[in-house]
Amino acid sequence: MFAVVRSLVTYVVILAYIAVAGPLGLVVGVVLRWKRGLYALGHGGVWLALTLAGIRYRVAGRERVPSSAVVFCSNHESNVDPPLLFKVLHPQLHVLYKAELHKFPIMGTIFDVGGFVPIDRGDRDKALASIARGAAALRSGRSFLIFPEGTRSRTGALLPFKKGGFIMAIEAQTPIVPVAVQGGRAAMRKGSAFVRPVKVSVRIGEAIPTAGLTLADRDDLIARVRGAVQALLDEGSVWDTKRELTADRKG
Repeated sequence: MFAVVRSLVTYVVILAYIAVAGPLGLVVGVVLRWKRGLYALGHGGVWLALTLAGIRYRVAGRERVPSSAVVFCSNHESNVDPPLLFKVLHPQLHVLYKAELHKFPIMGTIFDVGGFVPIDRGDRDKALASIARGAAALRSGRSFLIFPEGTRSRTGALLPFKKGGFIMAIEAQTPIVPVAVQGGRAAMRKGSAFVRPVKVSVRIGEAIPTAGLTLADRDDLIARVRGAVQALLDEGSVWDTKRELTADRKG
């Protein structure tokens, strides 16, 4: 019963936040072109949602992230993953996301102002144009998050990786940082709209360089990155280890 009440309160508060922050974000982003303010609103909403839902997290390996622009490559097992990683990986993280999400009111405009890049996997020409746009953003110093599985894994096992984000990284000659997120799948059971408190683990691996690589190397790169993500998953949850010297506790 407590989970039901907590979920309802979370939904109501977040909808109210969106009702206020959405139009404000349009003013901040579209009119004032204040990108930092737009991200602050986004991070504030994510923090509020995670806190109200009782979702706690720990991050291990932040010190491994280069100071330059990178492509964070993560597995994807729950709806919790995108907002959580958006908040914890980088202060102004850009996302390569499914083009269908661009159709939602306000969201598409805010995504555009925030520098997010939609990719239409059903249209090769549009997908290549999006990849080129993302590569240009990487070269200008913007870091990106990709979910190369393309959809959530229902079992937690890694799905095959799609190539778009890796082509983008190769074209920009930008390092790829493997990320493993675990624990969020238990927050929402199949067929249920109620959110349960969970402990989410985020492990960040060593950056994998792409300097000198060409598109002919993309399959080998995908295999290497996928192996690195799997290795991080095999280490288990940060919450299960006693070594917390590099782990940040939140919530």
